[in-house]
Amino acid sequence: MQKTAVKVTEAAFTCYPVLDMKRARRFYENVLNLTPSSAYDVGPNSWVEYDLKGTTFTLGYMEDGPKPSTDGGLMAFEVADFDATVQALKEASAEFRFEPFETPGCKMAVVLDPEGNSVMIHQLKVNQLKAEPTHE
Repeated sequence: MQKTAVKVTEAAFTCYPVLDMKRARRFYENVLNLTPSSAYDVGPNSWVEYDLKGTTFTLGYMEDGPKPSTDGGLMAFEVADFDATVQALKEASAEFRFEPFETPGCKMAVVLDPEGNSVMIHQLKVNQLKAEPTHE
């Protein structure tokens, strides 16, 4: 297949579909402590945006649009304190799709939002990834 003339310059936003906007917003705003930067309704459709460092995460309800799914995309939220976040999610009765686990470079867990979308909680182990170059 030949390359096209398309040139993507950045990711504009990521959107999770929701069926119940109020329920979804309670999770993202009260459990994950995201602050909405804008929200609006257009006819039966609704949208809320959360500005994050370098990107925008959105929730959207479109009457004939995509539906939430555990098999859809995956948004990974970087957190300041992984263990405290996992504890807060457990206290909020979040359903864990993948229990917390570690790799050499990070800690991760995947929970389901109230709509059934997968949400990754992530904390990079910065010191582990800054390996010193070797000289022979």
